Amino acid sequence: MMERDMGIWSSLIRSAGKPKFNSAVLLAAGSGKRFSDDTAKQFAVVGGESILVRSAKLFQSSEDVQEIVVVTRETDIPGVRNILNKAGITKVTRIVAGGDTRQESAKIGFDAVNPEADYVAIHDAARCLCTPDMLEAVFESAFVNGAAAAACRNPDTLKRTNGTDLVTETIERENTWRVQTPQIFKADIYRAASYTCAKEHFSATDDCALCEHVGFPVHLVDCGPMNLKITYPEDTVIAEGILAYRERAAAEGAKSGKESAT
Repeated sequence: MMERDMGIWSSLIRSAGKPKFNSAVLLAAGSGKRFSDDTAKQFAVVGGESILVRSAKLFQSSEDVQEIVVVTRETDIPGVRNILNKAGITKVTRIVAGGDTRQESAKIGFDAVNPEADYVAIHDAARCLCTPDMLEAVFESAFVNGAAAAACRNPDTLKRTNGTDLVTETIERENTWRVQTPQIFKADIYRAASYTCAKEHFSATDDCALCEHVGFPVHLVDCGPMNLKITYPEDTVIAEGILAYRERAAAEGAKSGKESAT
């Protein structure tokens, strides 16, 4: 991490009251080669809806989000627009073509949001099981701290290898997390971090790392392991199981509420 003047960052956090306009950047530009050679991952169906629509509905229903910018492959733009229109997603202001890397796609999406946006939420469309409660919790942390991300505590022992299968190091499990999305930032902070990292040719696989690189602290919000990222075909089976579990839990909760009221 590079040392920076924290006074500069602190001044960027300060704002009067709750933000009035926030944007969401929905990343759906990956090639999806690990998922399928035939079907773009964002069009795969989970629980009767495409992954893309499920993620878009998360932000459509959020009172904290006023616009959605979708980043996808250029060839998929017409299909994405059609799917979202049919699903009644009205907050989409732009659908733009992504770059060669996730970092490039996120920056392209950020550059397309309303310049007056107070905060920006960057989310992988493949995390289509994120709930409104998770999103709200990450927003609340970001409003206080300037930068926050969904995550879950890591239960596994981690090993580092030499690039093949030879273990070179065991990483202490304590205080390790699996970082997820959404990752939410005050827009001025993300703008400064992303442009600084681009100028310094710093590459990262998530947006938190951009802030970390310039010395701005990121706070994690424990959203648990069910905020799954669909990466492989078998992940859709796990996702269906999570949706079924949530449906049963909701039904049992409703039943319990009725019984206690009688």
